Amino acid sequence: MHSRWLFESAFIIIPDFLKVQDFLLDFRLINSGEPGTKTIMAQLFTVRQFVILVVIMIIPGWSAADIVETTIQIPVQISLGDREVIRQKLVVTVTRDSAQTRAAVVLIAHGRPASPEDRARMGQVKYPGNAVWLAQHGFVVVVPTRIGYGITGGPDLDYSGECTNKDYLGALNGAVAQYRQVLAYMAGQPYVDPGHGVFIGESFGGLVALAFASGDRSAGIDGIVNMAGGDGGDYSHLEQPCQPERLEKSFAALGKNGHLPALWMYSLNDRFWGTLFPRQWFRAYTASGGKAEFVQLPADKNNGHFIFNRNVLAWHTDMERFLVQLGLARASNEAVTHH
Repeated sequence: MHSRWLFESAFIIIPDFLKVQDFLLDFRLINSGEPGTKTIMAQLFTVRQFVILVVIMIIPGWSAADIVETTIQIPVQISLGDREVIRQKLVVTVTRDSAQTRAAVVLIAHGRPASPEDRARMGQVKYPGNAVWLAQHGFVVVVPTRIGYGITGGPDLDYSGECTNKDYLGALNGAVAQYRQVLAYMAGQPYVDPGHGVFIGESFGGLVALAFASGDRSAGIDGIVNMAGGDGGDYSHLEQPCQPERLEKSFAALGKNGHLPALWMYSLNDRFWGTLFPRQWFRAYTASGGKAEFVQLPADKNNGHFIFNRNVLAWHTDMERFLVQLGLARASNEAVTHH
């Protein structure tokens, strides 16, 4: 039986009898013997995610020992104007198949919690389940924890201003600069194909990914995935982001130079953006020249804004189809069946 089918069918079967998915299990990673590298066994997964990981580990033809996670530090330099320069090392999680000699990169940009306390509590951003899935598809998955967040720390470079006076585009510059430097560093690694890659951004990271696509064409990225992208939303004003008309104009500005193909995915019950704004932003982006496809994902639990981590089955097929279209992945049996 096809290993991918088994892996994803587990997501369908397990929730029916495991209703405690929010109970966290903290298992230690098992050393693989290579300094600084750990085999992905289980790490702060929900009960459901842990059972799924056990299932895929026993599937014939899939070896957990092939997928390794490494933590590295990448120095970056950010110019803020007025001769102010920030020099800092980003903590970066790299997940890959150690059996592959050269592979395209998937760069993942995380979101932005509203409060300084929540940003500090982010720790080391990893997206472990998603990273393993992408590594199984043949990618080197690179997840930096940006300046101003979690274990990397430092000043808040992503602040876009008060709700009544947003500078959405200006807030993206520091993050885009960090990701360009991360990609330049990774291009020098022997296991990376520097000419190909995909940039996935979640929430604020989705907006960053689109800003990245509107810049330098030579960065080795073939396509963009905007997963619930936006800014100016939080629990204090649900489905009504700050200055939505200004945000729409910002998406239009990014689309004007959006030379890379982009996949936009938003959930039906995204409580931060609602259902109308994402489609308005998409129309503004494509009307000004951006090349993109919009996928409406289903509602997910109490807030579909977090669907990237909480309901992977909702986006796996469309993500894989996009990667195939870019020429970076082969279609699995499931992708062929559904498309």
